[in-house]
Amino acid sequence: MTATTDTRERLLDVAEVMFAERGVRETSLRGITQKAGTNLAAVNYHFGSKNGLVGAVFQRRLGPINAERLRRLDEAERVAAGGPVTLEAILRAFLEPALHGRRDAHACFVLVARAHLAPDPELRAMLMSAFDAVAARFGAALQASLPGIPPTEFFWRMHFLIGSLCHTVVNGALLEDISGGLCRGDDDEEILARLVSFGAAGLRAAVDEGAREASSSDVAAARASARKRRTRR
Repeated sequence: MTATTDTRERLLDVAEVMFAERGVRETSLRGITQKAGTNLAAVNYHFGSKNGLVGAVFQRRLGPINAERLRRLDEAERVAAGGPVTLEAILRAFLEPALHGRRDAHACFVLVARAHLAPDPELRAMLMSAFDAVAARFGAALQASLPGIPPTEFFWRMHFLIGSLCHTVVNGALLEDISGGLCRGDDDEEILARLVSFGAAGLRAAVDEGAREASSSDVAAARASARKRRTRR
């Protein structure tokens, strides 16, 4: 590793932890550079700005996870040979890379949780853009495997599934505490099996006939509006 690469990685390591612990707005570039043993010029050289640094933190951890998700979905579709891909196979392709990467990327996942919770639309937009390709591919695959589930209902259910994954990745140790040691939060295969089972049951659940349903045009308009908001930010 060259000195330039080493400096870049050191900045990313320090920024990831400090952003996760304190929040992006509350963490100064000066504090990051002091802890990393470098200077502001190095941040500008490698990332261009604080936002560039935040984006690089997300990409370093989430990029490989999302690439592996897409690779696994490609493989599941190849195995299906043009036939339907099972819901469980799609869920495994989506969930497993995040679970396997959660230890190395724990601080980044905490930052992801902060981005969802913090009233910072710019940070949230940067995070959402990291998932554009995954959202498009998996959204289409999941909807194809769930005929009869209206779009509004589908998005609610995906919202709850993603929330379950994020909570498990960030707060897995809490499970042992609240169960008094009956349940363990460190077995990736058990967690995956339970999340797939839980997610599949939730996604397949019967639709409440009284639920309000948006038309296809409403869904398309909502997606276009969301894309415009992210672009403006």
